[in-house]
Amino acid sequence: MPLSKRRTLTQYLIEERRRFPEASGALNALILDVALAAKAISRAVSFGELGDPMSAQLIAAAQTHEPVVNVQGEVQKALDVVSNEIFLRTSEWGGHLAGMGSEEMEAPYQIPAQYPRGKYLLVFDPLDGSSNIDVNVSVGSIFSILRAPEEVIASGRDVTAADFLQPGATQVAAGYAIYGPATMLVITVGNGVAGFTLDHNVGEFKLTHPNIRVPADAQEFAINSSNARFWEPPVKRYVDECLAGKTGPRGKDFNMRWIASLVAEAHRILMRGGVFMYPKDTKDPSKPGRLRLLYEANPIGFIMEQAGGRVSTGRESVLGVQPTSLHQRIGLIFGSKNEVERIEHYHAEYDAGTDKPYVSPLFNERSLFRPEALT
Repeated sequence: MPLSKRRTLTQYLIEERRRFPEASGALNALILDVALAAKAISRAVSFGELGDPMSAQLIAAAQTHEPVVNVQGEVQKALDVVSNEIFLRTSEWGGHLAGMGSEEMEAPYQIPAQYPRGKYLLVFDPLDGSSNIDVNVSVGSIFSILRAPEEVIASGRDVTAADFLQPGATQVAAGYAIYGPATMLVITVGNGVAGFTLDHNVGEFKLTHPNIRVPADAQEFAINSSNARFWEPPVKRYVDECLAGKTGPRGKDFNMRWIASLVAEAHRILMRGGVFMYPKDTKDPSKPGRLRLLYEANPIGFIMEQAGGRVSTGRESVLGVQPTSLHQRIGLIFGSKNEVERIEHYHAEYDAGTDKPYVSPLFNERSLFRPEALT
């Protein structure tokens, strides 16, 4: 389809809104504010080491000393600070939000007094995968939109962390922007998943990937193998079977991918299937997982399930987990439905004591060749 004939993000949202004649349009306006933030962050990221002159002003306004350590205990990069400021400034003024939560901020962000307050909550990871910026690998932004509690809407009071502690199944909308060879915005408003590519000629997101669907089966998996010694047995069983390829119980070869950027991993799986695993492990017993529930696992999970995939901790649906804190971490497995369900089945067998760990036909437990394999 010629680019000029493609629907814009605004047109798409208007058509979605028509399904709900009583809707006020506030959700559409909020998503467009987020899209504006994505455009600005895309510009800042694209400058790389050259530096974006506009970003320098935001950094100066947001911090007074270096280095800055965020609530996650991670040293913020300059673009982390810039991206966070962009999200706040583009979203705070419209009158659609009761408050915001960010990976880069310990407490919820209050809407300034000079702006009206609305009925939604916005939580976001302003620049996912920022550790990859130095090597020019795709990064992105992730966001989730929740409805504020009725009491908050009625009273107009400041939001608290407790107001954000809603299961992922209650999300109104979610999405991510990916800043790669092209800048794309992928969203769901609860009616499937659509992908938009930024047309720099007119500054608009154009619909290029309508009705994205994740294949139910796959031959790719993504996991950080350096943590293999900390994995639970069900995860090790699944990975071992994939690595065994055609000679193993799966009867087919798998490819392994690992980008270490959640947005990039999710986008690849949406485009061609696969499974991503950042499961709970024993590396740090105090942490039930690595990824954050509210602004990473839930929005990516909502998108995956709306696209026909599945999201899980290995033992339960991520979208059903009741959050207990704003920056709660969780184990995350998502992607092609049949692969995720297989991993869940392995966890269920392990917990019940009925699992049958995979035994390599070539190697024994001490990594010595089995005699019969050499004949």
